[in-house]
Amino acid sequence: MDLDFHLDAFHEQAEAFRRAVLKSGPDAAVPTCPGWDVRQLTGHVAQAYWRARESLKVERGGSRPEAPEAPADLDAALSWWDELRTDLRTELSTVDPDLPVYAIFAGGTPAGWARRVAHETAIHRLDVELVLGQGGDLVFDPELAADGIDEMLTKLLPLGDWSTREHSGTVLYHAADAGRAWLVTYRPGEPPTTGAPSDAGLETDATVAGTADALYRRVWGRPSSALVTGDTTLAGVAAGR
Repeated sequence: MDLDFHLDAFHEQAEAFRRAVLKSGPDAAVPTCPGWDVRQLTGHVAQAYWRARESLKVERGGSRPEAPEAPADLDAALSWWDELRTDLRTELSTVDPDLPVYAIFAGGTPAGWARRVAHETAIHRLDVELVLGQGGDLVFDPELAADGIDEMLTKLLPLGDWSTREHSGTVLYHAADAGRAWLVTYRPGEPPTTGAPSDAGLETDATVAGTADALYRRVWGRPSSALVTGDTTLAGVAAGR
């Protein structure tokens, strides 16, 4: 994956998100984001764009930029979202993609932020499509979906304090249509590690299999047709992030 891939995905998913928001209206509840309506979800995505944009101005190791409150009105929130989307795409298109910058994930760079906002937008686009009853009609491109699975399992899942977690075992994720597989290893008190399976006959404690689209939804905790076998509790840890 390169910067252009993620910028194109960001643009495509943002356009689709905007169309879905306008169809749904401000007060529709978002079941996959409990307690939020579409207006609040739009404000949340705008805040994510603001943090990404401002993070490009902060050196790696600096303090996290705190986003301002989102407007209470959907038209105002969407206007802010539009402004931030344009600014962020411009910044990401012109800055050194390898510049060391602040990020919630390890080794922050503008290229990493392009990836982050592409998937932030795609998953929340799915949320609004589900509000409209069209989530089942949406099928994410296998390349984009596999990249989103990879970002979650390798970059986002290990975040936070794992010192009191007691998870132990391995989970194999297999997206056949993308030709990709990931092996997540959990050890008590440690962040999980993810790598490529080294042995086709490897025994695991759980397996999550399906299309890349299904696994993408699964690791992000959205309704999914992925087949889960073995230790379902362990297989659900990533989806709970």
